[in-house]
Amino acid sequence: MPALCRDCLTTFDSATRCPHCRSPRVTRHAELFDLAIAHMDCDAFYASVEKRDNPELADKPVIIGGGKRGVVSTACYVARIRGVKSAMPMFQALKLCPDAVVLPPRMAAYAEASRAIRAMMDELTPIVEPLSLDEAFMDLSGTIRLHGAPPAVMLARLIKRMKTELGLSGSIGLSHNKFLAKVASDLEKPRGFSIIGKAETTAFLRPKSVRLIWGIGPAAQVSLNKAGIQTFDDLLRWDRRDLHDRFGNMGERLYALARGEDGRRVSTHAPVKSLTNETTFHVDTADPEILDGHLWRMAEKVSARAKATGKAGRVVTIKLKTSDFKLISKRQSLRHPTQMTDTLYRSARGLFDQVAGRGPFRLLGVGLSEITSADSADREGDLLDPDAEKRARAELATDKIRARFGKDAIMKGRALR
Repeated sequence: MPALCRDCLTTFDSATRCPHCRSPRVTRHAELFDLAIAHMDCDAFYASVEKRDNPELADKPVIIGGGKRGVVSTACYVARIRGVKSAMPMFQALKLCPDAVVLPPRMAAYAEASRAIRAMMDELTPIVEPLSLDEAFMDLSGTIRLHGAPPAVMLARLIKRMKTELGLSGSIGLSHNKFLAKVASDLEKPRGFSIIGKAETTAFLRPKSVRLIWGIGPAAQVSLNKAGIQTFDDLLRWDRRDLHDRFGNMGERLYALARGEDGRRVSTHAPVKSLTNETTFHVDTADPEILDGHLWRMAEKVSARAKATGKAGRVVTIKLKTSDFKLISKRQSLRHPTQMTDTLYRSARGLFDQVAGRGPFRLLGVGLSEITSADSADREGDLLDPDAEKRARAELATDKIRARFGKDAIMKGRALR
């Protein structure tokens, strides 16, 4: 059976250890060198960047997220062993892991690391479909002649480069379509390299829970359970027409995925739909100065992510949740796309002023949507606001100072509220 050492990249026939370097990190599979659709998922990405940048955190449980009434964005594997999970309420995470180091997200740092990883992926294939900052699909079909090695070897080389050059780790899923590649990448995290071949697809899926299907949320799970569908084997008992009658278009998708079929191509044009930042407060508040400070900081974070990824947006949104859990959202379309903190803040503040009297609030968020390239952003002055161009120049100068001396080198007074 073909085998690959993930440490020295030697290929050989099946063995327990690499015959060249004696490493036990060996991947063996009958279709190892025949598959070309991959999914790469970084391991606890935000927390890994924080540990890389601050070695004192190396062995500590690290949680990225909001305050006690916020939620967990990412938890390192030390914290995950204690039961901490993404999207878990922060108070619950801290009960499970009271010694955790809780850090706010640093989107600019994560975006920079993501760009470096993307550059490495682009060297492997021009067909890369990013799903977020820390994961992407790749189609390496036809790249053997280019690299002189099959896709599996090049993917192992990618993960090795990420570790040695960037100090970050990732897991690979390799298969014959996107659905199975994404399933595979989650099988052996962290630092995994898993394969689901064509010949084993049905046998692999049959006993698995349908929760493996990407996009099956709690509501869909309840509907499936009511129909007696808990595993892929249950799905295989259903006729295509019956699935469609019961679940509509989702039934067609379920029928195909139950058989391991996924005709979607890896697309290089999958658009980023929005850039957002939100926080849940420790104590509900209607204090206008506190809320104004949060609006500014959120606008800064969304702007930083837009600038780091070369994006801009034409629609500004705000999201609020009142103390009785009622959700409020407002949006404003701009004349031109923007990535500027000042423009984001002014629009968000105007939207907030329309609903400020409905507080106190437990959650506040700012977003940018209708995303475009930054090439056409913030180019024209505003006749109704002649000082806008001056503020934009000041903001860009501030960005340069922070890039050289750190993000706290210069701050707006409202950010201290």
